Amino acid sequence: MGDRLPEPHASSSPAVAASSEAEEIEVLDSEDVLPMAAEDHWKALFDQFDPDNTGYISTEKFRSLLQRHGSELDPHKLEVLLALADSNSEGRICYQDFVNLMSNKRSNSFRQAILQGNRRLCSKALLEETGLSLSQRLIRHVAYETLPREIDRKWYYDSYTCCPPPWFMITITLVEVAFFLYNGVALDRFVLQVTHPLYLKNTLLYHPQLRAQAWRYLTYIFMHAGIEHLGLNVVLQLLVGVPLEMVHGAARISFVYVAGVVAGSLAVSVADMTAPVVGSSGGVYALVSAHLANIVMNWSGMKCQFKLLRMAVALICMSFEFGRAVWLRFHPSAYPPCPHPSFMAHLGGVMVGITLGVIVLRNYEQRLQDQTLWWIFLSIYVIFVLFAIFWNIFAYSLLDLKLPPPP
Repeated sequence: MGDRLPEPHASSSPAVAASSEAEEIEVLDSEDVLPMAAEDHWKALFDQFDPDNTGYISTEKFRSLLQRHGSELDPHKLEVLLALADSNSEGRICYQDFVNLMSNKRSNSFRQAILQGNRRLCSKALLEETGLSLSQRLIRHVAYETLPREIDRKWYYDSYTCCPPPWFMITITLVEVAFFLYNGVALDRFVLQVTHPLYLKNTLLYHPQLRAQAWRYLTYIFMHAGIEHLGLNVVLQLLVGVPLEMVHGAARISFVYVAGVVAGSLAVSVADMTAPVVGSSGGVYALVSAHLANIVMNWSGMKCQFKLLRMAVALICMSFEFGRAVWLRFHPSAYPPCPHPSFMAHLGGVMVGITLGVIVLRNYEQRLQDQTLWWIFLSIYVIFVLFAIFWNIFAYSLLDLKLPPPP
């Protein structure tokens, strides 16, 4: 009878198919494998050099992997990988560090391996690169404004996609301006609104007689003493807050900002118990203080232009605003016996900035929960908040303090 031709697909064994698939993965173009492939493809590449599935490969094999599949990687990312290989004192590379880099995530061990390496970056600095578009120059400028290490600046430059945009600082600024304009029209006053007899009747500001209304510890940021108060806060929020949010993300920057706001109102309730409080200075001073402290602590690494002059200007502006707040606090009140708003919120924001804020800014793309100082400062902040809550519940009656009447 006639011989039947064999069916090639039916006769292929699973082992042959797996081998064929492995060969196909090996010859795939690197653009399809490394930057955009799924983790199982990266694992397949790594396993070619780790047949025993130990989770590690030697630095020599790691270099072979980069030479074979790294041609389409971002040059700065490839440089980080090479720095990782050169700086590893154990002579081997962990698979998880490799996957973290491909996923734009870096572990603390990865960060330490880079920082402890003796190899200098072989390519030119990011600042020396030419032919960049306007958006690329903006991203580079933000990197040099906020990050002290060249390898972090290059990492941020390659990874930033503007998705999501810095929405938090822009949104909070627009809302503050909108409320100010509304109050200006309602009171028919834009300069020194706080001196208007009806100013305290707003349901947003913090007032000691109304401290049981918990929302006031946050919403007071939408009330400002006047256009001179709002103007400086808005400028600092946009010039400092937006770049910080572009680098560190909305979650971290909003946490520092809101923590400064809450610390500001609670500081007033503890240290200036008869005064109301208005303005976003608590949150603004938290961000600016954290940024300035980070610059000072990493002075040699920060490459922003005219940093000494700009720090001096920032400190002068902050001092001017704080001086205005102190003057206003002791100026004869427009609604006696209640004094004008307190200046203690500024100091509460500064304390948050130089503690929690600095830890956030110093740990770019690192997990905060792995930082001991983070837990120490967070614990201190929580203890202060709990203390202030109990103070507001019991201290006013125990001290028999005479508060101004509610507005």
